[in-house]
Amino acid sequence: MLGAGEMLRGSFVQERVLQGFDGPLRSEGTFVLAPGSGLIWRTERPFAVVTLMTPNGLAQQSNGATTLNVPASRAPIMAGLYGMLTGALAGDWTELQKDFVVEKTEADGQWRLRLKSREGMPTGAMPITEIRISGAAFVDTVEIEKQGGDVDRLSFSQQQRGTTALTSQEKALLDAVGRP
Repeated sequence: MLGAGEMLRGSFVQERVLQGFDGPLRSEGTFVLAPGSGLIWRTERPFAVVTLMTPNGLAQQSNGATTLNVPASRAPIMAGLYGMLTGALAGDWTELQKDFVVEKTEADGQWRLRLKSREGMPTGAMPITEIRISGAAFVDTVEIEKQGGDVDRLSFSQQQRGTTALTSQEKALLDAVGRP
C-alpha cells in the first residue's frame, strides 16, 4: 500500500475483449497515481489520449485539446470508479469492499484478489461482475469481467513508488478536471 505522500508511476498494457470483435483491442501507455489528487492515464499506442480522473471528475485530452470534462456532480458513478481504481493501484481495498465481496489468497510472496459484485447491487450501477487482481509488491495484473461478456485485461510494469511531487504540467492537468 502507498504511504502518505507517495505516488506510483509505471507502464501499462490494456487488452479489451469486446463481444463481436475478432480479437482484443490493445493499448499501451504510462500512468501516474497521486492518491487524493488523481490518476493520469496516458495512452500512447495506438492513439495518444490522456485520461484524467480526480475526486472532481473525469477529463480526456487528445492532441492537447480537452475532448471531455465531466464534473463528479454530473456523473456520481465517477466518484465510485475513481475510488476503486486508485484504491486498487495503491493497494487500499477499502473502497472495493463497498461494492464487492473480496476474497484474498497469498502464497510465496504473491497475492490474488477476487472481487464479486455484491448481491442486490442495482443493475447498471456498476456494470462489473467480477474483478481479479494479482501482484506482489504492486498490482501486476487486473482482469475485469463486465455484464454482457466483455473483458478488460491490464498488465502493469516498471512501477516505481516515490515521494517526488507531481510536475507542474501534471498538477495543472489534474487541477483542470471537472472545472468549466
